[in-house]
Amino acid sequence: MIDARSVKTSTNVPAREQCCDVGKKIVGRKRSIIIDTTGLKLTVLVTAAGSQYSVAGERLLNRVTADHSGIRKGWADRGCREYLVDNAARLGIAPEVVRHTPGTKGFTALPHRRVIEHTLGRLMHHHRLARDYEALPARSTAMIYIAMIAFIARRIARESTQTWRGE
Repeated sequence: MIDARSVKTSTNVPAREQCCDVGKKIVGRKRSIIIDTTGLKLTVLVTAAGSQYSVAGERLLNRVTADHSGIRKGWADRGCREYLVDNAARLGIAPEVVRHTPGTKGFTALPHRRVIEHTLGRLMHHHRLARDYEALPARSTAMIYIAMIAFIARRIARESTQTWRGE
């Protein structure tokens, strides 16, 4: 599953390393991520928020097929352009764009999207990832890796995620 989320940056991030995501009206960076069906990270790319989803997606797909050659199926949201779908098919991945069923009104949970939204939400629970404080995108990527290591360790130890209530 592939998705991206824009986050605000702090004041110590250089202006050349950030941009404005026009659709979400956020000045910051975009975290693009590919996960497996259990919610574990396969690869991450941190870019300026104004970067195109399809360009970041192409770089992610190239990385993930080099590291994990067994991937044959992929899901993306409707923000995924035809260019990215064609690139995935060229790499041997059968892409599927998850869409709402026609005629539905209000909120409906999309199949396969819950897992990646939960993973992106878990990343936001870490203080250093609620906002992008890092001056370099490589450091932001490293912080995401550290957060995923903590998540995997909690999963192995069968501990629940800490909440602000202290439960």
